[in-house]
Amino acid sequence: MKIKKSLSDFWHWLWNSDSWWSYIVFVLLIFIIVKFIFLPGMGLILGTKLPLAIVESCSMYHENNFRSNYDSWWDYSKSKYESYNISKEQFREFSMAKGFNKGDILLITRANPDKLKVGDIIIFSTAGRSTPIIHRIVSIKEQNGEKIFSTMGDHNPGQLAQETEIRSNQLVGKASLRIGPYMGWVKLIFFESSRSASEKGFCKNNF
Repeated sequence: MKIKKSLSDFWHWLWNSDSWWSYIVFVLLIFIIVKFIFLPGMGLILGTKLPLAIVESCSMYHENNFRSNYDSWWDYSKSKYESYNISKEQFREFSMAKGFNKGDILLITRANPDKLKVGDIIIFSTAGRSTPIIHRIVSIKEQNGEKIFSTMGDHNPGQLAQETEIRSNQLVGKASLRIGPYMGWVKLIFFESSRSASEKGFCKNNF
């Protein structure tokens, strides 16, 4: 009974008190629930250790984001995709064909190497980086029975050295849906000052 009364008093104080302490405790409680209960549970259901990912760079950005002019973007970018035999019509059918923006929140699901295809967007870890990369698959090959993936950022002029041969054990997940446009800026804003000048701020067009 004492435990029940104590919990009742705590919840009454948390929801009805106007003190700064109640606000601080409420925020901490939400953080604990999200980080240690909600996200792990969501990851278990979706089959990945990172069910939600905040986009931290402009590497997948397209002109004007949601209002992207596909024809103009393709005219600028086609040379790098045609080298992988990816046509304009084929790219149009890809997942998130208009890319996404820095600060967007993406839903990540399990990346089954045998079911991934060119055009899918994967998130993968690489040596020397504290955060994973989220880029689009441009080619897939098989080596000794293992699928090897090659990716490229839609906004990047070409490939990064660490994304030419991505192995299955590097896969973190597959980006399946953009669920929170710009909402990740709530977190990113605190780290902008530590970024290099070229990585700061909102995304800009290359053309």
